[in-house]
Amino acid sequence: MRKPIDLTAYLVLDPVLCKPIGMVQTAIEAARAGVNVIQLRAPQWKKREIAECARDMQRALLPYHVPLIINDHVDVAMAVNADGVHVGQDDLSPEDARRLLGEEKIIGLSVSTPRECMEVPTDIVDYIGIGPVWATNTKPDAAAPLGLDGLKAFVEHAPCPHVAIGGISLANLAGVKATGAKGFAVVSAICGQDSPYDATRALIELWQKS
Repeated sequence: MRKPIDLTAYLVLDPVLCKPIGMVQTAIEAARAGVNVIQLRAPQWKKREIAECARDMQRALLPYHVPLIINDHVDVAMAVNADGVHVGQDDLSPEDARRLLGEEKIIGLSVSTPRECMEVPTDIVDYIGIGPVWATNTKPDAAAPLGLDGLKAFVEHAPCPHVAIGGISLANLAGVKATGAKGFAVVSAICGQDSPYDATRALIELWQKS
């Protein structure tokens, strides 16, 4: 039986943006500030490097009880016994990911079109990432931006728990909340900020007040 996942504040780590203090320290500061989920995404890294970083991160995050999700690489998630995996439309299918990971792990899936949203296997997928809401430099190959109106349409028909992602920042977060989205995912709004802790707190406090 899989545990429910709190998607309110979801951090996707970026190794380039995190360089000033590193991925692990960024994760610690965000966890201290109250982020609910952390995803390790490093598309340019070799799998061994991802696994080593994931193990360091697991040890660091232990006091905070924040789930660690591995982006794309189901084999790495298995090797480090991560809390789950997030896959895109061109990655290993959610069905195959579930076969490999078993019933207790978290599986997230990216969706960016109404058809992808309708075809989500809700008996397998625990949550969906809806986006991109706006264009973002952290994922230049992303689909066309949805905008707030597009996000609202997705949210109204979301078949399972969901989080909005793509270009979200302190400046537009209230608009995201107004669509009815249940959570927000960010990269550059936390990674690379002078204080990831303060950046995380500001986002969470604004979300709670909006």
